Amino acid sequence: MRVIAIDGPAGSGKSTVARAVAAALALDYLDTGAMYRAVTFAAMRRGIDPEDTDLVAELARALSLEVADTVTVDGVDATIEIRSPEVTRAVSTVAANPAVRRELVQRQREWAAAHGGGVIEGRDIGSVVFPDATLKVYLTADDGERAMRRSKEMLNLQYDQVAADIARRDHADSTRQASPLGVADDAVRLDTTSRPVEQVVEEVLRLAAERRG
Repeated sequence: MRVIAIDGPAGSGKSTVARAVAAALALDYLDTGAMYRAVTFAAMRRGIDPEDTDLVAELARALSLEVADTVTVDGVDATIEIRSPEVTRAVSTVAANPAVRRELVQRQREWAAAHGGGVIEGRDIGSVVFPDATLKVYLTADDGERAMRRSKEMLNLQYDQVAADIARRDHADSTRQASPLGVADDAVRLDTTSRPVEQVVEEVLRLAAERRG
């Protein structure tokens, strides 16, 4: 099973790079962050406090979830809604829930088995979910550029607010007890600051070719 794990913080370019790499290699692509956002969206939609660990975990286990070109949550297309500022602010709390992580990690591994591998992006893919991945890449970029990228994606939010949200998310993801954001020992670290997407994609493809021998 060929798994290419692409990890990194918000705004590092994970989604853009992972999608392009998957297309170039004719592999399926999975955005695991969308899965945590979907659980967060479902909790908020049902009036469940994201900090209620037991109820959110129960919800995650029962949730019908499909993540592909669109994100479907219990039969509802939530592709746009999971990217809302409200979900963005609450998703770190849900992602820090150990029971939620156990459930979604299991689903991620089942997805990979069903698809024969794939390009999978997130924050703990190489370090926790697929420690034996064919290739592990950790993308990063300086704080200012990450905030600028995200503020362009979220036109209804100002740069300063996005920068504050990213800093808060970085801290929450890096300090949580369950699978914190970190660089796997054998991951290749790539700084995407001021680099064209095509250049980063080419480097990941080169690394993937090397790993395949």
